[in-house]
Amino acid sequence: MKETSEIPLKHGKLLTTIMTIVTLVYVCPIFIVLMNSFKANTFVKTDTFAWPTGEALVGWANYIKGFTFGNYPFFKSVLYSFVITVLSTALILICTSMAAWYIARVDSMVCKIVYYLFVFSMVVPFQMVMFTLSNTADSLGLNTPWTIPVIYLGFGAGMAVFMFTGFIKGLPLEIEEAAAIDGCGPIRTFFIVIIPMLKPTLISVGILEIMWIWNDYLLPYLVLDLDQYRTIPIHIQYLQGSYGSVDLGAIMALIILSIIPVIFFYLTCQKHIIKGVAAGAVKG
Repeated sequence: MKETSEIPLKHGKLLTTIMTIVTLVYVCPIFIVLMNSFKANTFVKTDTFAWPTGEALVGWANYIKGFTFGNYPFFKSVLYSFVITVLSTALILICTSMAAWYIARVDSMVCKIVYYLFVFSMVVPFQMVMFTLSNTADSLGLNTPWTIPVIYLGFGAGMAVFMFTGFIKGLPLEIEEAAAIDGCGPIRTFFIVIIPMLKPTLISVGILEIMWIWNDYLLPYLVLDLDQYRTIPIHIQYLQGSYGSVDLGAIMALIILSIIPVIFFYLTCQKHIIKGVAAGAVKG
């Protein structure tokens, strides 16, 4: 009994050691960026992995420079990133959950084709449509922070519909039938009955979409009018002086500021991701 009990214990210690190493590998780049955000620009280039001490240490100067660089305030970029992320995520969650509910409950060939089209869109690379996206967005008026969520809906619908459909297929149909008997129409049934039961998957999809949209650089860069609207990744890219010189210290500082909200949000809600993905994979 003693020998058999020691085997799982040894395996547990080995797994803990491996996961600790993997964690350090993932955390190390973030720590290096944080460390370099307090260095002078010259030392970021020459002593990237050295601890900021002596002449290399500039304190909060890089953060101040990042906030005040150029004629475009950083808080404005934060505001636009926040607006785009919130509106896009809300639009994706509402529209895709409705579509998934209809697809899961209506047994027809059309719904099956539409479902597989959503799934197929997950494997279509963004580069296939990016060349024509800018002109199309300009002609349709989708080049502002208040209209670009429509484009995000198109690119984010595939994964969301896939996860919502799998979860809804596992919900008992009798609950919706009871709501219909009580006089609820489709809209009331969806918002009063279905939405509360979709909470695990709603949170899971919401977290994934927020992390994607907040950090996205290419789509806003191609679509938005950069003279008026800049998101945080675009603002960081514009931290360069004359003749293409780049202040790496200020860039590192703003990168840290941009990832803090996402890291905090993810750590707060990470338990819902696995729960929602597992719930959506019950039935395909």
